Amino acid sequence: MKKLLTILFFVAIGTSLTNAQSWRYYRNEFSFGVGATTFLGELGGNPGDGVNGLRSVKDIDLAMTRYVFSVGYRYIFNPYFAGRINFYQARVDGDDQKTENPYRRNRNLHFKSPISELGIAFEVYPFKEYIGHPYRLTGARGKKNRHLSPYLMAGVSGFYFNPKAQFERSGSWIKLHDFQTEGVDYKRMQISIPYGFGLKYSINRTWSIGFEYTWRKTFTDYIDDASDVYIDQADVAAHAQANGLNVNHALYFADPNLGLPEATSYPGKISAGEQRGDNTDLDSFNYAIFSVHYRLLKGRFNLPKF
Repeated sequence: MKKLLTILFFVAIGTSLTNAQSWRYYRNEFSFGVGATTFLGELGGNPGDGVNGLRSVKDIDLAMTRYVFSVGYRYIFNPYFAGRINFYQARVDGDDQKTENPYRRNRNLHFKSPISELGIAFEVYPFKEYIGHPYRLTGARGKKNRHLSPYLMAGVSGFYFNPKAQFERSGSWIKLHDFQTEGVDYKRMQISIPYGFGLKYSINRTWSIGFEYTWRKTFTDYIDDASDVYIDQADVAAHAQANGLNVNHALYFADPNLGLPEATSYPGKISAGEQRGDNTDLDSFNYAIFSVHYRLLKGRFNLPKF
């Protein structure tokens, strides 16, 4: 009897240690996600005036919500901390005709742009990430079944954007960068600081699903091709001619205002030096992503057995 109790004791200790260290065998994880992105910049927004500093959440235009896809690799350092690499492909849009603000509607700017982003990030789990049983054992004794793991994340990314618009709002979409609508040759490769929060639900030790909401702080104000002031129309035309660009397109994209009567300070073409954007407040964009995660058993693919 004593020998049996001793054997059972060591078996119990061994099982406990194995469960406690099980995350070491599942350090590597791959993910795929799909979701929505919103843009905060000069175009569109709420009927009131813009908010300086961080772009106001109330300026989010749900009508301009677009897609984002992501793929990623993740490495678990310990149950409280993980690092990852992700690639995102998204699209952002903005349109002055989607706001009731009379001056923005009269300005009549619009754009769309792809966002191709590659970045690294780190995740912190305040309550330890739950890996799960090999199979979901509802009601298993000895430990409370917990499947949810909240976390915080932050990192750094590089991203590419390329705003486009339609001439007189019809036909093909034309790249705006080369026209230098504000006389600025801005860089389309930029850095962003992603940060946010997420929640993972562990189905078993192999599979989990999750939701993540993140903000992107950027260091550019030209994702929507609008930032500062109008420049002289003669300069716009001269630049277009010197670079073999369509002059009519150049003049329109620089100033397509409608001359609306309620925007009385904007009769006809707007004078050089008048406000076109707000260069004190940089552009940003947000992702809301639902994802599926697959963990690899150390040393091999842990395909399910039937």
